[in-house]
This record gives sequence, structure tokens and C-alpha cells, in this order.
Amino acid sequence: MGHEIKVVKNERVGEQYTYVKHSSGLNIYIWELNGFSTTDAFFGTKYGSINTRFKTNKDDDFVDVPEGIAHFLEHKLFENEDCDVFELYAKTGANANAYTSFDQTVYLYNCTDKYLESLEILLSFVQKPYFTQETVDKEQGIIGQEIKMVQDSPDRQAYFNLLKCLFVNHPVKVDIAGTIESIAKIDADLLYRCYHTFYNLNNMALCIAGNVNVDDILKVCDEQLKPCEDIELETAFPDEPLEIAQDSYVEKMKVSMPIFYIGYKCQPKKGRELLKAQATASILTSLIMGTTSKLYKELIEEGLINSQFGTEVFFGDGYFTCICGGESKNPKLVKERIFAEIERLKREGLDREQFEIIKKSVYGGIIRGFNNSESCVSLMLNADFFGFDPFDDVETYASLTFEDVTKGLYEFFDSEKAAISIVEPV
Repeated sequence: MGHEIKVVKNERVGEQYTYVKHSSGLNIYIWELNGFSTTDAFFGTKYGSINTRFKTNKDDDFVDVPEGIAHFLEHKLFENEDCDVFELYAKTGANANAYTSFDQTVYLYNCTDKYLESLEILLSFVQKPYFTQETVDKEQGIIGQEIKMVQDSPDRQAYFNLLKCLFVNHPVKVDIAGTIESIAKIDADLLYRCYHTFYNLNNMALCIAGNVNVDDILKVCDEQLKPCEDIELETAFPDEPLEIAQDSYVEKMKVSMPIFYIGYKCQPKKGRELLKAQATASILTSLIMGTTSKLYKELIEEGLINSQFGTEVFFGDGYFTCICGGESKNPKLVKERIFAEIERLKREGLDREQFEIIKKSVYGGIIRGFNNSESCVSLMLNADFFGFDPFDDVETYASLTFEDVTKGLYEFFDSEKAAISIVEPV
């Protein structure tokens, strides 16, 4: 079979992986880590909860489907006609799992031996959907319970309430599992339609890292992968303004201390531009309110936050935000203090020495990740889905300047585009 195979090396870190464009249409990434005892494999599709509007070369126009289908499909794929997939993995001793996020669904395993037998199971069941209306009805009840349980989680409610404040139309504001109303609209035909659209090998990637052999992996892939025609899949989203929907939301639940999230809405990015924005914003959040910052120490000493406080840069197709959150007896005061600190830094400037320390620390973390098979597969999969090379991450941090980060302070932290979500005690 004609595959396009290339070995990609990075001189800076002295690492390499093998990229294969398989004749079936699948992108395959293999990172040989000699001497490792564990192997990790991710088989993912660029299909998450936000992909509710799509079109292929077989459709005249865009199709809209109910929220929660990607997650529903992930649940259903583990059931074969004749057995449960976990029973098959039990024979090879692999730990298997799957997850659905906002923009991807991933089936994975990790093991210490028999990685090729586990790979056969992985490639086989993900390519063999089996749904009947009866099993779909049963699953609706199970996922419905999951949705209700999630609605009882104060932390999750606070997080999604923040997303509803920040986003006017983008589906990222809807929980990954969907709603009780949306999953009620799912039937077997609709699941098959979404499956054949998004589980096309041209929209997927297989990533493996560990004590593995490229030729052995390709032999299994040649046997298991069914060639797919490229259906020219396009996804679309409703127009999203740069403005936020509202600047605050307060909900009352059974909590002992208020939980809060504060978010800044930014211009979405793609490809390498996204990578640079993510690196800049990550360093900035550490400089402003990370555990080594002046503000963090003050807020801890005054008892306004505790060790639960954290930050993240949350991004994907059509969205990019900087978020912080935790517990506080006075979340509104925490918000005021963060706003004031950002204004002070815009006036007085960032600490160059602190920037160098944080940059070195993050860069070191990326390098350490190359000694972990799970972080290697995760890096390769995200790079493929977001449209850059796995080594671009390390190159981006290496070339990031103090001037880039100073500029980012104005781009990523505009108080006009910020919102707070609070869950307070009943």
C-alpha cells in the first residue's frame, strides 16, 4: 500500500517521531521511546460537543443536529454487537478509556505489554458502530442521569455560567453532554449520520508513543483500517461578537463557601498563531496571578483566596479565553483586585526577571513531557487537530519575547470583555 512516511526531527531538543499519511486517509504519529515500559495510544476524531453544524460534499446545505451527540456516540461505541469492548481489553491487560471534549473525541489505552493486540481492539471497535433504537433509548436514560448529576456540581455550574456570560451564540457555552431536551431528539439514524460524517479516517488521527516499532504498528494498521473517501467535511458556527453576553451571573447552591470563575474573552486564533497566543496568555496569567505573583501572595495572606485558586487558558475552534477561579468569601473583591492589578501592570510594566523565570519553567516542563508517553501522544494529537507540528510548541516558547508578553497584556486582558460567575451558599 502506498503510504507517505517521514521522520520529523527537532535539533533543539534532540527528539523525533514518525509521521505516516496512511493510504486509508488516516494521519498516524508514532514516537519510539526506547527503553520505556509503558505504551500509550490515542485514536481521536476532530469531533466534539461544539460541532453541531456541518456539511459534506453529499449535502446541499449545512445540517444542524442536537447538542450532546458527540458524547452520546462515544458512549455507544464501546458496545459491540456481541460483547463489551472492556472485556476484550481485559484479555490484553490494557487500561482503556475515552473522553469527549468541546472539540475532540478520543479513544485510548495504555499498557505495559501486548500493545499490538490492544491496537487491534482499538482500531476494530472504533470502526464498527452498532446502534439500535432500543439501545439508544436505554442510553438516553443513562446520559440523562449523568446530566442531572452534573447540574448538582457547584464547580461545573459556576464554570458553564461563566461561559454563558462570555459567549452570545457559540455552542461552547453548552455542557458537553448536552441537555435533557437535546438528547431526547437523538435517534439511531442520527447517530449513524454523525458517525459516518465525523468518524471518517480523513478527520481522525492515531498517535502512539512508547517502546514501539513503526513497522509493526503499520502492519496492524494495514490489516485493520478501512479506506475512506474524503467527504470534504466542513464545520460552521453561528457568528460570535467580540462583546460578552453579560458581565456577571450569580446562582445559589449548597456550598459552604462561594465558588467563582472570572474570564476574559479574546479574539479566537488558528494554527501557529493560536500556539503563540496560548503561550503568551499562559505566561501572562502566571505573571499576573500565578502562585509566585505579588497579587497571589497578597490575596492568600488576606484570606481572600485559598490553595484552590487556579488559572487556565481555554481555547478551541472559534473561542479563546483566559480564566481564573476558586473559592472566596468575597469573589467580587477578588475580581476588583485582579482588575486593579492588571491596570497597575499596564501602567508600570511587567517584571522582566519574573518573565524569564516563568518562561524557563514552562519550557522545562515541555522538555520533561518528552519523557512521558502519555504527554507525547497528547501533544501529537492536539498538534494534528489544531493544525501545527508537535515540535512547534517548544519552538514557540523558545522564541517568545518579553515584548510579546507585554503586548499580550493589552490584547488578552480587556476589562470590558470580562465576566464573573459566582455560586454562593443558599
